[in-house]
Amino acid sequence: MLKRDFKPGFKMKPHYKDLGIALAAGSEYGVPLPVTSLIHEMMGAMNVSGLGEHDHSAIITVLEDLAKVQVKKPAPT
Repeated sequence: MLKRDFKPGFKMKPHYKDLGIALAAGSEYGVPLPVTSLIHEMMGAMNVSGLGEHDHSAIITVLEDLAKVQVKKPAPT
């Protein structure tokens, strides 16, 4: 994330799909998965933004957009 290298090790789209499966299973068994749901929504935002082919670590960009900041490596002192 600090290097801004979002080349896929594991693409977001399949991760998003898998979280959808987990949420469906949770719903079927009556198990609340609030954090899974939140991450699923954030990954959905990535997908809409055209980041579906990026590594799932690009989720940081969603948080950056919300906070209006960019996470970056600190300058050497």
